[in-house]
Amino acid sequence: MALSRLRHPLIFRAPSLLRARRFLAAGPSNSSALRSLHHVPGVLKQIPDVDASSLRPLNFRLLSGVHVIPSKLQSGVRHFSSVEAPVYAEVGMPALSPTMTHGNIAKWIKKEGDKIQAGDVLCLIETDKATLEFETLEEGFLAKILVPEGTKDVPVGQTIAITVEEADDIQKVPATVGGASEVKNQASSQTDAASGDGAPEASPANISSSELPPHLILDMPALSPTMNQGNIFKWRKKEGDKIEVGDVLCEIETDKATLEHESLEEGFLAKILAPEGSKDVAVGQPIAITVEDENDIEAVRTSISGNNVVKEEKPVRHDVTTEVRTQTTGFNRISPAAKVLITEHGLDASSIPASGPRGTLLKGDVLAALKSGKGSSNNSSAGKATPSPPQVNQQATPTKSLGLKSDGQQKDAYEDLPNSQIRKVIAARLLESKQSTPHLYLSTDVILDSLLSFRKELKEKYDVKVSVNDIVIKVVAATLRNVPEANAYWDDGKGEVVLCDSVDISVAVATEKGLMTPIIRNADQKSISSISAEIKELAGKARAGKLKPNEFQGGTFSISNLGMFPVDRFCAIINPPQAGIIAVGRGNKVVEPVVDADGIEKPAVVNKMSLTLSADHRVFDGKVGGAFVSALSSNFSDIKKLLL
Repeated sequence: MALSRLRHPLIFRAPSLLRARRFLAAGPSNSSALRSLHHVPGVLKQIPDVDASSLRPLNFRLLSGVHVIPSKLQSGVRHFSSVEAPVYAEVGMPALSPTMTHGNIAKWIKKEGDKIQAGDVLCLIETDKATLEFETLEEGFLAKILVPEGTKDVPVGQTIAITVEEADDIQKVPATVGGASEVKNQASSQTDAASGDGAPEASPANISSSELPPHLILDMPALSPTMNQGNIFKWRKKEGDKIEVGDVLCEIETDKATLEHESLEEGFLAKILAPEGSKDVAVGQPIAITVEDENDIEAVRTSISGNNVVKEEKPVRHDVTTEVRTQTTGFNRISPAAKVLITEHGLDASSIPASGPRGTLLKGDVLAALKSGKGSSNNSSAGKATPSPPQVNQQATPTKSLGLKSDGQQKDAYEDLPNSQIRKVIAARLLESKQSTPHLYLSTDVILDSLLSFRKELKEKYDVKVSVNDIVIKVVAATLRNVPEANAYWDDGKGEVVLCDSVDISVAVATEKGLMTPIIRNADQKSISSISAEIKELAGKARAGKLKPNEFQGGTFSISNLGMFPVDRFCAIINPPQAGIIAVGRGNKVVEPVVDADGIEKPAVVNKMSLTLSADHRVFDGKVGGAFVSALSSNFSDIKKLLL
């Protein structure tokens, strides 16, 4: 319906609109005629009530997106005021996932004034799961963007834009529209520190937005679903550098890996708020400021007062000192027997040389001093004449009588080594696993002769070099295919076992920052040579901190191999939510009775390797565990059948 036909009678149609909404709530048969916009509810603007006798029936097209809740309309509902003000629709932050309560505006695809058609992508919204496209179900023009790009934690239902039907109405949208809903840039509002009603907003870096030229504040992004803080590993761009869309600004160490943070805007990097090495920077906390004009860089630098948001964390040395007497001493510790002798004889401990380990004063040292007359400056008779006062004094402050070195002369120093984000997560998950998962341990020894001869044959005949670990991955994957009940996990919500469709093997790789577990997807369907090539590539990425989330998240079973160390056997901890992990020890030569071709049993030297299965007892009962170990031993005894 053209706006020219609606403008004058619109104010008189408002009660019909409300009555129609009440009618829809009471009569569901009519609500089917209305199509839902799947937008977030927006609060209905107040419309003055008038006499119903002056009203005409309302065209139901105006009710597009009506919600059955009497107090709200779906986003996209048009608001009506007077002749001067146009009809407009408010677009709210949508709920793009069942668990979404807030969203971030990653990028606006449409700009103010652009024509929009049904199905056009308005913007990209970063949810708690992924970055998704937000499409419009109405045609018209984007009149006003209330929430700019880069805004964080916009509540679901918050108005983010205004649309109109006619291009001429863009300039007629009142400036006050969306005033209560407009969200300020997250960088200047997330860390509000209101000191009272009407107090100005302040950020941790003392950034006064009013004093800055046009700028954009970059926050610590959430680069993984479980990330709530991160470390600034390295800045790729420096202050003053030109940045383009897609440029890598910095490398961020998350709870999973070190990932690249790309820019979604072009401009110049004016100020770095979180320097390299900054630790535990909260998601959403400002880390940098960018500007569009290179001439504004210096203005940003001079306008920001205070220090950086996050100070670089460095190892801290702690000096531990003890209350000591001021006189010089020649020992650090004293044995109990020596202390008793010194007390009894009233000796000067500082003059007795110590011969014990780490400067410990021993009983023999005191006896030698008594025999030679050393350390007798306080004679024993004086000590015996008034035994109580010295004893009380020595008991009250024992270190004073021990003759330890004074402050500044002897320091027991230690150093705190800051943990990487990955190691913190590993520690928490391992503790959780041992506390909440009932571990079942099953061990077996397998003969490696077949594996070693097969590996040698691949190298000599086909010039294919594979490691023992590559073949172990293939054997374990084939065993999981043979025993599908072992390729499963426990669902706490349902309280039941869930079988996995694919065999995805997580392989533990040691890195400087902690243990990573890159995944070989569909390992049972791949050849040993392809597994070897893939694990080399993934292990290299893991050590360089370049693994992508899909390369280490997931997996149905894990392998931990310490065969390169002098470790015969060990028990690994299950990596939740997986239900099993194989611990691989080193191979050893042992003498065992072997039946030869003639059927005669005789001693022979064989290579054996210990395997220990750690399994979730809720998934692996005795039958499943026994079947898995049996199939595993069978596959190791005849490696070539894996090629079938």
